[in-house]
Amino acid sequence: MPRLCVIEGDGIGREVTPAAVEVLRAMVPELEIVQASAGWQTFQECGVSVPQETLAAVRECGAALFGAVSSPARKVAGYRSAILTLRQELGLYANIRPVCSLPVVSARDNVNLVIVRENTEGMYAGRERSDGKTAIAERVITAHASRKIALRAAEVLRLKGGRRLTIVHKANILPVTDGLFRDTARAALEETRHPCEDWEIDEMLVDTAAYQLAAAPQNLDVIVTTNLFGDILSDEAAHWCGGMGLAPSLNWGEDLALAEPVHGSAPDIAGRGIANPIAAILSVAMLARYHWGLPAVAERIEIAVHQALEWDLTGRDGRMLPDLRTDEVTKLILKQLEYAY
Repeated sequence: MPRLCVIEGDGIGREVTPAAVEVLRAMVPELEIVQASAGWQTFQECGVSVPQETLAAVRECGAALFGAVSSPARKVAGYRSAILTLRQELGLYANIRPVCSLPVVSARDNVNLVIVRENTEGMYAGRERSDGKTAIAERVITAHASRKIALRAAEVLRLKGGRRLTIVHKANILPVTDGLFRDTARAALEETRHPCEDWEIDEMLVDTAAYQLAAAPQNLDVIVTTNLFGDILSDEAAHWCGGMGLAPSLNWGEDLALAEPVHGSAPDIAGRGIANPIAAILSVAMLARYHWGLPAVAERIEIAVHQALEWDLTGRDGRMLPDLRTDEVTKLILKQLEYAY
């Protein structure tokens, strides 16, 4: 029986996660839910953004859905980002960000790429220091993490049926750190690729990749890159799926996975019932596909989302009404699940 630890987090996370759970339960009725807490409000109440009980609950369930997190704009003593804590403490070393064209909302209809981002080190390793005049952040790249993320990217490529895996780096300027990443990733891919497989391994400088994502995203397939580069490139690429408010993601480790819509906590609209739950819904579809090995469940949810974007509540073919509430969007997707095939 699949188990899911649900962490609503802050702001609209408390509105979109119940919607995603409702859709997932329509496809996996035996799903068991365990509630846990994390985020800025949890820090204010408990003194930590991710309690040990939450980490234990995710480990016990093996899978989690995280809604959204608010973060202070300034340094707060004792506070550490909830999502960074979850990724690092649980060994969720791969961040998977698919970017697929959606009906009506996407600027192009032929984009189908995935960015696989190393999730635990790089510039986000948390090694910063300052003497008040000079501030230094250390960029950490290891051969171990580079190999693991390359192999995970190859796994994503195979599940996608892709034909090209692109290593994105800046080794011409950062020959030690990005050189290690590029060389380790390429060696791991070439070493493990089966002779019968015909997919291509290539590489691209990060600035060139940024340009290609803006100019010709339809030519990209699967990208694997480091933490900061992956963060920036995946946010840029989200434009092609309708914006970050519609972008799903999955943090994926060896035996654990955490689905997470890319959007923030949106405090300006929190509590009004108007947050769009599609990113959270597509994130649990990713959980089904990659972690639980339920591709049929994932595909049905994704098709239902596509259909919902093409129909309004009265059943007329056309644009999704801009003023639909969270529960109305959810009901519309649930309705389309019946006709997803």
